[in-house]
Amino acid sequence: MARNLVSMKALSGLVALTLVVAACSSGPESVVGDEPATVTSTTAAGTESTTTTEADEVTGDQTAADGDTVAVRYRGTLDDGTEFDSSEGRDPLTFVVGSGQVIAGFDDAVRGLAVGESRTVRIEPEDAYGEYTEEAIIDFPADSAPEGLQVGDAVTLGNGGRGTVLEITDEFVKIDANHPLAGQALTFEIELVSIDRA
Repeated sequence: MARNLVSMKALSGLVALTLVVAACSSGPESVVGDEPATVTSTTAAGTESTTTTEADEVTGDQTAADGDTVAVRYRGTLDDGTEFDSSEGRDPLTFVVGSGQVIAGFDDAVRGLAVGESRTVRIEPEDAYGEYTEEAIIDFPADSAPEGLQVGDAVTLGNGGRGTVLEITDEFVKIDANHPLAGQALTFEIELVSIDRA
């Protein structure tokens, strides 16, 4: 779900920086596992859209709230219709609402849903993974890079942040530490499958 962007000021205080090639997929990251961002959940028309679908199991008027373990099916698309993430073909995504396991906009969209309900929300860039910023383009000494590093590789920075290699020279490695979805509005279609209030 937005990672804090690495700024030059934050990096200036680091004595040793280590780059590690990340074992991650080539596509953008899913909604899981990033720090939350504050969002306003609206459709492209500016309103929240909720529709009821066939439920696997209806549990009365119970709706999802903070602290509930929920399972959802979802599909995420960009404004041009490109799908960047989906639960299709996988088990539903399970997480605890309000715990920070998913981006805050996703949490916001699930709050108040009853089992079997669906909701479509559009999250603006500043409320999702932030705007793309040049401050997150950073240079590291080339001698701190691992052997075999190539342009386009995903890397994990010494401070735990992640980035993409943009350029490699004899002197430096240029890394883009912006989130892959920075600057993008995200639309999610979400269906609540189950709620567990253990």
